[in-house]
Amino acid sequence: MQQILASLPADFGACVLVVQHMAEGFTGNFVAWLNQSSRLPVLLAEQGMPVTPGRVLVAPDGFHLELGPCDRIVLSCALPENGLRPAVSALFRSVAQRCASQSVGVLLTGMGSDGARELKLIRERGGITIAQDRESSVVFGMPGEAIRLGAAAHILSPEGIVELLIRLAPGPGVDVESLSR
Repeated sequence: MQQILASLPADFGACVLVVQHMAEGFTGNFVAWLNQSSRLPVLLAEQGMPVTPGRVLVAPDGFHLELGPCDRIVLSCALPENGLRPAVSALFRSVAQRCASQSVGVLLTGMGSDGARELKLIRERGGITIAQDRESSVVFGMPGEAIRLGAAAHILSPEGIVELLIRLAPGPGVDVESLSR
């Protein structure tokens, strides 16, 4: 995640939504760490926050991050999915429902299968989907499951992911970039 965000230009024309699986209490430090290397501002997502190009919104501890009506953030205390809250499955499902054909879903290294089926929903509804390749993944569970399901149109290294994202979002034309781990 850090490598990708550090490589995106300051004028990146999309909003990046991030769901990171980590122990409760570490998300604030994670956001601060990402801000040290990202040219885009990295913020903890808040209820009702607008999804606007040129920034990164990270799911806060204990809440699912979803894309709501009018491109606003919805934070949900719904039951955990795949044993997780936040779960990338909730984010990807909301993106698939709201703006799949104008979105990019990215599933990075991680354990389990969170987000794999929902990444496929984005692909089926016309969105661009990416899974991190085996060679660069620390844990190939989530991207591996996405690939097995046919959910990923592109299987790329972090460098390849950055190159594709920059090509796809040269200006404010893409509504949402869903980067997740």
